[in-house]
Amino acid sequence: MESRVSQAQSRTVVVLAAGEGKRMKSATPKMLHPLLGRTLLGHVLHAAGAAAASRTIVVVGHKADQVRAHLTEIAPGATPVLQAEQNGTGHAVRIALDAIPEAVGTVVVLNADVPLLRPETVEALVAAHESTSRGATVLAAEVPDPAGLGRIVRDADGNLERIVEERDASAEERAVREINAGIYAFDAALLREALGKLSSDNDQGEEYLTDVFGLLAAVGHPVGVYVAADAQETLGCNDRAELARLRALLRDRVNTAWMRAGVSILDPASTWIDVTVTLEPDAVVDQNSQLQGSTSVATAAVIGPDTTLIDTVVEAGATLLRTHSIGAQVGPDATVGPYSFLRPGTRLGRKAKIGGFVEAKNAELGAGAKVPHLTYVGDATIGPKANIGAGTIFANYDGVNKHHTVVGEAAFVGSDTVLIAPVEIGPGAYVAAGSAIQKDVPSGDLGVTRAPQRNIEGWTVRQRPGTVSAEAAERFEQQRSEDAGA
Repeated sequence: MESRVSQAQSRTVVVLAAGEGKRMKSATPKMLHPLLGRTLLGHVLHAAGAAAASRTIVVVGHKADQVRAHLTEIAPGATPVLQAEQNGTGHAVRIALDAIPEAVGTVVVLNADVPLLRPETVEALVAAHESTSRGATVLAAEVPDPAGLGRIVRDADGNLERIVEERDASAEERAVREINAGIYAFDAALLREALGKLSSDNDQGEEYLTDVFGLLAAVGHPVGVYVAADAQETLGCNDRAELARLRALLRDRVNTAWMRAGVSILDPASTWIDVTVTLEPDAVVDQNSQLQGSTSVATAAVIGPDTTLIDTVVEAGATLLRTHSIGAQVGPDATVGPYSFLRPGTRLGRKAKIGGFVEAKNAELGAGAKVPHLTYVGDATIGPKANIGAGTIFANYDGVNKHHTVVGEAAFVGSDTVLIAPVEIGPGAYVAAGSAIQKDVPSGDLGVTRAPQRNIEGWTVRQRPGTVSAEAAERFEQQRSEDAGA
């Protein structure tokens, strides 16, 4: 039997991504619309990887430059081939094969708008095709409502006779609920020969790739059907409503898989997890939370409710409550929130704390350091066990350049303080509340910049007569006089 490696060397994947997707009503090509961590095209290319092909061709057309740029990011090994005029799926595959005349063996063709397709299904389709030495095999599915989809037409013995597009189907054929998923495996040589015989004599005036099946069957080459175990995998999308439906189905699939892997998702319907995210058993994700990009969540961490994490690393036992985080790292047993914003470059050590209404950017908190509330920390290093009081501002930007602030181990910064970078607060140093610090405070010292307090007697009654404040002051003074005379 031919080895897996040698089979891979004789396989080619062709992904059809040239269409405009007019019903999306979007400046973005349909294939580039996002769906839980990947574009539609990205999901299909991921599934196509199961074919273990030696080459992947992506047929581009509408806004080809955007699609090429995306391929450079997500699949640099794929080769884009331009279909300047969209004259049908058969025409698209012919253009793809013309670009690789050396291709032999199996050609796997996929439409780029079936993001729920699983790699396992692609692998099974290829295996079924190659094990039976067919000329062509189509992936099919049994659906409750086949409206708008191509139908699988079988003969009296149940063998594939042809595939017919709905617009060209008879009333009897339209009643068939077994549909064409737009995913195929072909023998390369037979496919090339059949593509040269395609006609555009149909309702759309296009070359249908599906006509290859009828052409091969008519001359005695075996063709067949592989039926998907889950019809949802074959669903495509043509507009935003259908895209939203696919997004919800993928959300449910992803959440179910994580729950079965030991993750607690308290409200799966309001929890959205990208396919690129990783979680460990015993992690907890509370309601209304979104985990996106390269986010990873370790065991016993608690996320949410009402939390969004993008490209964020959460280590074991950490808790993030009503937090928005981008590109941050939250250390073991650290706590964040509620209503805090972690920006890129923020790193929290073990048991560090960022409390409510805190924004942090490019800031490192050592083990046990605390920024409890109402603070901006930008471009700073805060040592272990240091404490930052409420209302503190790390003034890191002078209008031209960013500057760094260092707060040493176990230092204490009082409330309503401005630390004007570049500045360093030494280990064990204190900063008095209400100070504006622009010079270093050495280890163990107290930094104070407050001016002496001065009270102007009777100012409110004289300067704000008739106000509620003046009336309150007058009542108080009158009561104090009466009490003094009693």
